[in-house]
Amino acid sequence: MMTETPAQRTPPRWLRPTAMRLVCMLVAFVGVLVLSNVINLAVEGNAVFGLLFGVVTAGLALWLYVVAVRFTERRPVTELEKTGARGVVLSGAGIGLGLFTATILLIALFGGFSVAGWGSFGGALSFLGLMCATAVTEELLFRGVLFRILEEMTGTWRALGISAVLFGVIHLLNPGASFWGAIAVAVEAGLMLGSAYIATRSLWLPIGLHLGWNFAASGVFTTITSGGQHSAHGLLDTVLSGPAVLTGGSFGPEGSIFAILVCSVPTVLFLRSARRRGLIR
Repeated sequence: MMTETPAQRTPPRWLRPTAMRLVCMLVAFVGVLVLSNVINLAVEGNAVFGLLFGVVTAGLALWLYVVAVRFTERRPVTELEKTGARGVVLSGAGIGLGLFTATILLIALFGGFSVAGWGSFGGALSFLGLMCATAVTEELLFRGVLFRILEEMTGTWRALGISAVLFGVIHLLNPGASFWGAIAVAVEAGLMLGSAYIATRSLWLPIGLHLGWNFAASGVFTTITSGGQHSAHGLLDTVLSGPAVLTGGSFGPEGSIFAILVCSVPTVLFLRSARRRGLIR
């Protein structure tokens, strides 16, 4: 059996500074995110191609992350450990779907949501593919690269705060974005997904949560997601009406005060679990 030499276990000299590694990985995975969005939006609405290209894009992004980490850090990629990954992703997706459903039910309780009829099953499949790609690429960028490497440099709390803020800021690029919506996403999603990673030290749970939440928003309830505009319809044809503070307005339900309240619960639970197990640095 061949044994690695110390030189083989050491990253290239120019990548040894943590800041340089962060910059290089950020540039690479911002490019992956942009390319993923371009490809998958081009096939949005086509059930077969939308699902196929979304899943393939997600798979390629995961492969690229593993290759990049092994090259730059010379270590096993434990945050993408394959054992039990499917179950964790599915559990996370179920929780994410449940959290968004709870948000919608609260909006409906105050008269801001109604179902007008059925939408499109094909559109829902297309959204499933699109959201697979979105969940994977955004989690690799914001939790796998940004949070993880920042944590090495600044500690858990600062890394969590910075990554959450930047997660909100990037959503300002969407057509229906608002400053309040960006704040809401930073608090409800940036903190929740970051805390899910902290509590598990794995990317699979935040990927699953992200997927379930986004698919529920677009693929099931056909609502605006983070101010983004989509041409396809999900399973239900729905209507949101009322004050923006309740419905999220042009940003979608993620801009609702109810989304912040609902997502604060798992955030607190994840962070309490992480502190109890000594996972906060």
